[in-house]
Amino acid sequence: MNRNKLYLILILLIAVGYCWLGWSLTQTNHNISFTPCPIKNVTGIACPSCGSTRSVSQIIQGNFADAFMLNPFGYIIALAMLIVPIWLLFDIISKKDTLYNGYKKFEQTLKIKWVAIVLILVTLANWIWNIYKGL
Repeated sequence: MNRNKLYLILILLIAVGYCWLGWSLTQTNHNISFTPCPIKNVTGIACPSCGSTRSVSQIIQGNFADAFMLNPFGYIIALAMLIVPIWLLFDIISKKDTLYNGYKKFEQTLKIKWVAIVLILVTLANWIWNIYKGL
């Protein structure tokens, strides 16, 4: 993937993510029956990322333990939602490729077998936990 395509995708994901988070924070009666998750909608089983929006919402409200209990991946998402826009803006203003180069290094790291296995196992553990919690 080239730099411009990556940056466009990231900008779109960030925009959609902030819009979704903003909408979810303004909802006073949380409709638990509604979920945007296609996996849960089709199978009725929570996916590994189910509860992430609520987790990020809890982080914003300072309820860190509740956020972790909902979905630990919320911390990764919240961190990305803070860092990636700033990093993107830095690269665009300075006309540098630091985010793109970091993405390429991360992609290479994911190709290391033991790293991939650990990440898959962590994701599976989180998925089992989400199913166990009944998300």
